[in-house]
Amino acid sequence: MTVEFKLTEPLLERLGQARHVMVLTGAGMSAESGIPTFRDAQTGLWAKFKPEELATPEAFELNPARVWQWYEERRQQVARAQPHAGHRALVKMQRLVPSLSLITQNVDGLHQLAGSQDVCELHGNIHRSKCSVTHRPISREWLADSPHGPPHSPYVRHGLARPDVVWFGEVLPQEAVDTAMAAAARCTFCFSIGTTSLVHPAASLPLIALEHGSALVEINPSETPLSLQADQCFRGTASEVLTVIVSQLRDLKTNR
Repeated sequence: MTVEFKLTEPLLERLGQARHVMVLTGAGMSAESGIPTFRDAQTGLWAKFKPEELATPEAFELNPARVWQWYEERRQQVARAQPHAGHRALVKMQRLVPSLSLITQNVDGLHQLAGSQDVCELHGNIHRSKCSVTHRPISREWLADSPHGPPHSPYVRHGLARPDVVWFGEVLPQEAVDTAMAAAARCTFCFSIGTTSLVHPAASLPLIALEHGSALVEINPSETPLSLQADQCFRGTASEVLTVIVSQLRDLKTNR
């Protein structure tokens, strides 16, 4: 067990006694699985485009085929990725605590693929599509019948299929925001993992947890605006740190 990645004894006790744990994950969690961050994905043919030219409602309206093609390539890249040890550690943690809310800013579905339950996706999911007008979900079967996208919507004549992700300038799904805010307000232990703590409203969730008396642990290779407020910071990857913490928690539960 790597000593530098161990929770302090007081924090381990708080985690062991926590009634509700909240975990917030960001792009760093997915980067460990080989998925580049959104801005790092601008390579090759797409290097000449700014992310805002490929991920806004205005960009889709101007050139839906270009936006759809970029997301199709991104989907293929994501589909090749696999959950890492950090994803799997969170699945184990979920079994060791009374209640755990997993809130993610990632759109790749790797938490679910690893086996995590009831994942709250703040920014949507790249594997899903929806109607650009009604925002109703569009099935994969419908998309398969129209390989040269973006397909037309099955709901309205002037609608098109678009990725079910939150673009620049769009608001987050209210249900997901409400779920995340409620989890932050009632958790007694909070992990912030692989997130820059710059993008709101996600960045406010650990602060809400702190305001309600929660312990806070940050896992990130780099310092963030949240670091000074955390009870303990780990400068490592999710795989390195979470496997140690879950091992600590399992030993604590076993010896009680």
